[in-house]
Amino acid sequence: MLFLVTSCNNPFAPALNSGTNNHGFLGDKTTVDGIFQNWKYAYQFKDSVVYGNLLEDNFIFTYKNNDKGIDQSWNREQEMLTTYRLFTAAQNMDLVWNESVISYGDTTFREISRGFSLRVVFSPSDIIQIQGRATIELTRLNTFSIWKIKSWRDESNF
Repeated sequence: MLFLVTSCNNPFAPALNSGTNNHGFLGDKTTVDGIFQNWKYAYQFKDSVVYGNLLEDNFIFTYKNNDKGIDQSWNREQEMLTTYRLFTAAQNMDLVWNESVISYGDTTFREISRGFSLRVVFSPSDIIQIQGRATIELTRLNTFSIWKIKSWRDESNF
């Protein structure tokens, strides 16, 4: 009887997900490519949890305020709030990472300048397309740790 109880799987109470089986959607965050794959996934599925897990606690986002002619920045908290609002407002999003123009660093720090295309559909009559370049700083403690985004400088012409 004990054998029967311990050998049965209840389909209404599946085992908890260990987080290792991501069905090919999420990338390996110990690789730089994995970070960009997860970033694309987060935007495509509007997943603020996945996006938030990519950012360091002291993350900084910087963009050019063309109206004022100055660079402006915000921290991780403001980035998460802004991204959450974008994810909530958009019906559909598609982020495509293009070529890396500059990539340098070592095993615990990387700076990458990379082209991107972002299409955001708010409604059938309200679609924006952004072509730009992002300069990203990635850091990690050692070669066994995951990469985190330390800063993102948006250099798009929006």
